[in-house]
Amino acid sequence: MSILEPHPGDSFGGLFDELANSLLEQGEMLSPAELHGCLCGLLGGGFRGGEEALLAELEQTLDLSLHGALADGVATLRSAAIESLGEGSFDFHPLLPEEELELSQRIEAMAQWCRGFLSGYAQARVKSEGQGEAVLPDSAEALRDFAAIAQAVEDDDEQDSNAEEDAYYELLEYLRVAAMNVMLDAGVGGDEPVS
Repeated sequence: MSILEPHPGDSFGGLFDELANSLLEQGEMLSPAELHGCLCGLLGGGFRGGEEALLAELEQTLDLSLHGALADGVATLRSAAIESLGEGSFDFHPLLPEEELELSQRIEAMAQWCRGFLSGYAQARVKSEGQGEAVLPDSAEALRDFAAIAQAVEDDDEQDSNAEEDAYYELLEYLRVAAMNVMLDAGVGGDEPVS
């Protein structure tokens, strides 16, 4: 499986691990979840531009350097996000680790995704000409929820692991739908050019 192959449906396959390896190879200590969250936040905040402009904005927002396979992976993620919202398919999914990982690690990745989304959203709003425009009520609610999720800390209390897993997947589904709504409110997936 190549970093350049988008993965349909609710799984990005091994893309999370491939991006994690690419980040480490480039000396970056950033989670792929936070990177993807920031990319989606930029789009949801109204950022418009092609791949080069997006890479530059991500580099500035996250204070990192994107090149080689990592830059190609980000371009693929951008295209996948836009395509997943176009033509009524609505199959967008946050880039998070596979379920083989411990629940606490997946919760931390979800929190990182939300932190990235909020950073990207804020950056796009500051740079966009529409920064004075009010945030739509549904988007504002989603952003407040993302801020709460970004503070998530796994509780060490012994609880029913099935209940915890169920709660995680319910939260993940909410995150998926809320992120789609924020990006759709910003017009992502409409006439947005993919290339």
